[in-house]
Amino acid sequence: MRPFRFGVAMYVPGSRAEWMAKCRKAEDLGYDVVGVVDHLGRVAPVPALLLAAEATERIRLNTYVLNASFHNPVLLARDVTALDEFTGGRVELGIGAGYVRTEFEATGIDWATPGRRLGRLVDVVTEIERVFSGRRRPPLLLGGRGDRMLTFAAEHADTIALTGTAPGAAEGRLALAGSAALAERAGFVKRVLDGRDTELNLMVHFVRITDDRRAALEEAHQLVPHLGVEELGALATVLAGTADTAAEQLLRTRDTLGVSYFTVLEDDLDRLAPVIERLR
Repeated sequence: MRPFRFGVAMYVPGSRAEWMAKCRKAEDLGYDVVGVVDHLGRVAPVPALLLAAEATERIRLNTYVLNASFHNPVLLARDVTALDEFTGGRVELGIGAGYVRTEFEATGIDWATPGRRLGRLVDVVTEIERVFSGRRRPPLLLGGRGDRMLTFAAEHADTIALTGTAPGAAEGRLALAGSAALAERAGFVKRVLDGRDTELNLMVHFVRITDDRRAALEEAHQLVPHLGVEELGALATVLAGTADTAAEQLLRTRDTLGVSYFTVLEDDLDRLAPVIERLR
């Protein structure tokens, strides 16, 4: 069984000092990975990770995740090579096919079909593998939800990221998949891996460490109204309750789904810290 890893996905722009302080804080709190999202209106991933490397000593640095359609494969491979060199080999490269249609429209990039968006991702991964052929490649994280995406990830990724979302998240809503749907996706990944030992990652979308678990779940229900309070309490993507309760839930998720690497959004940076401490 793989040991736990914990990441935080940063996205709020700020000054140089503010950004460096957040990254140092993540390292001090025990996180293993600082990630940067790839969305319009958010911080730019490559310069942000270079600054994160300057601010920290041991923490891994990842793109969580780059939208393959936004990047020319050859130019991205060049930037990844430099980023890996300048950070002392701490980079973990996360890539996805893109899911926010309005961002494609804002950039003038064709939204296309899911198959064509996956094709762009395949082009990027192929170029990265070509550039790093014969030498150490940064660990590759591929994330998604569909069969074709997850099958490709099983063939190429060091880490497969399960989104934990349902259709509807593409329109910007927090549409979480139910427990059965998430278990089905994890089971599909295990089948296509066919015995290969590949790390599984999951985004935890809601964290509230509190003695009043019911109130926290009611709050989650306001954000995710299509799922009932009791079902939210059973979700691997929702952590509500005491730090001990949350730690036990992550242990169960590792046992049942095989997920050992958990990522939270920047808003939950402090909230997950006591849980990390218990699981160390």
